Amino acid sequence: MYRHILIPTDGSDLAQRAVRHALSLAKAVGAKVTAATVEASFNVYDVPSSRDLQMSGAFTEYAEHAKTHAGKILSGVAEAARAAGVPCETVQLEQDHPHEAIIAAAKQRGCDLIVMGSHGRSGIAAVVLGSVTNKVLTHTTIPVLVCH
Repeated sequence: MYRHILIPTDGSDLAQRAVRHALSLAKAVGAKVTAATVEASFNVYDVPSSRDLQMSGAFTEYAEHAKTHAGKILSGVAEAARAAGVPCETVQLEQDHPHEAIIAAAKQRGCDLIVMGSHGRSGIAAVVLGSVTNKVLTHTTIPVLVCH
């Protein structure tokens, strides 16, 4: 059945439900998992003009924050996987379009399933806000299991 499951997560409660489901499934079928989190790349336009001369410091600050944030999320998944007896790798991805990073990571790592959460927005909220999950669903050929 499934041998390698990608679990994209942002650390939210909804994503945590998907993590728990993915780990249960992985344990049941003897699969390994890769937990991934996607951080946006550094945007120079987010730095106030008063800090232009401190751009490298702002970049370093941002990189450290992103690494710390991703580390907390991924270490939580890795610990839950250890407790469940499921082999787990973790990866921090940097990409402004999370769905592209998720799909690329799944392909590069040979994943045969992606398990992720979705808020299930509909109507105008779905159109305006978009959905990483919806974009993954519409742009990948790898099966996706969506947890609500």
